[in-house]
Formats: sequence, structure tokens, C-alpha cells
Amino acid sequence: MLGLISMSGNSELRSIIGPLNIYSLLALAGIVGPVFLIITFLTAAFSVSGYSFIGDSISSLAWTPMGWLQSIGFLFAGFMVVFFTLGLFFSIRGTRGFKIGIGLIVLFGFGLLIIGAFKDDPAGSPHTIQGMIHMVTAGIVFSVFPIGSLLIGLSLRKDPYWKGLFIHTIFTTGLASAFVIGYLFLPEQLSWFGLYERVLLLNIVIWLEIMAIKLLRLSLSTSDGK
Repeated sequence: MLGLISMSGNSELRSIIGPLNIYSLLALAGIVGPVFLIITFLTAAFSVSGYSFIGDSISSLAWTPMGWLQSIGFLFAGFMVVFFTLGLFFSIRGTRGFKIGIGLIVLFGFGLLIIGAFKDDPAGSPHTIQGMIHMVTAGIVFSVFPIGSLLIGLSLRKDPYWKGLFIHTIFTTGLASAFVIGYLFLPEQLSWFGLYERVLLLNIVIWLEIMAIKLLRLSLSTSDGK
């Protein structure tokens, strides 16, 4: 398998911390980043009395007293996703379109950084440049993800180590695509928009976590010479 071959015999695979090598650290970035984002979001949400996980958007928390913490969560998660994607690039036997898929997931990570840096406009307030940047970036981020995951998924099918995640990747892609397309037809005022956002984000987070755990297991087995 190219993933194992590309890792084996490489000086970069020398242990950095115990059995962990550079690929292990990249995998841990993919595990820790999304989890940290969820933790910061939940912390900010539970700090606000009357916040609705069903009706209120995720971005609306940015203007609450603990909104700064969620912004840090997006910034941190964005950095971690970018680093983790580098681990996927060097560990999967890429076929046609694979590099484009990797590039789109890197773009997704950078998009999270921008979402964290620029707040959405409060509901009912005039549009600002900051709010427009946030809104446009969010649209791009969630639109490119299913394309990137699909292109990566096509390569997983050809890689003996990763092919077990092909079906899950296609499912993730299909669900993300359905939610993105469905967003175009949602009414402007939707009472369960917050829930809609959270299911979309959770679908992506689960995929990132599973891929990162798989990469971590690969890096540790390579360190052990298996």
C-alpha cells in the first residue's frame, strides 16, 4: 500500500514523542481540532440563558459573553484541519482528482479560520463587511467539503488500507450535499435552522474524526514496523 510504503524508511518517521511520529501528530491534529470546536461551542451555548440548539444559529453565539471562546474554537479547528489534511495527502494512494480533493479540504480548514476571525451580523442588524465575509465564507466552506470528500473517497476505494472507509465517505458526501442544496430552498425564517446547521456540522466532524483515527492507527503500526 502506498500509504505504508511512503511512510516506511523515511527519517521523518523516527519517534518524536514516545511511539508518536510526525504522521501521528498530524492525525492527532485531526482528532483534537474538531473536538475542541464542539467543546467551545457547547461551553458558549450553555453560558447563555435561553439559547436554543434548535432555532438559534451557531454563529449567533459570537455576540454572547462567551462568544470569543467559540471564535477561538473555529480558529484552532481550522489550523488543525489543515495540518491533518497534510497527513492524508502523504498516507493515501491518490487517484485522479485526489490532489484537488485534498486542496478543497485544506480550503475548508482555512475557511474555518475566516469564520472564526469574522463574526456574522446579529439578527436584524444592517449588513456589514465583516458579516458578509463570514456569510460568504460559510457558504463556500460547506459547499467545497462534499466535493473534496468525494474526490478523496474515490481514492480510498483503491487503497487496501483505507477502502473500508469508502462507503462512509460516500454517505458523508451525500448527506453534506443534500444539506447544502437543501439550504438553497429553505425559507428565510426557519424555526429549526439551528438544528439544520448542527446536523450538517456534526456529519463533517464525524468524518474527520474517523479519518484521523484511521491515520493515527496507520502511523502507529508503521512505527512498530508492522
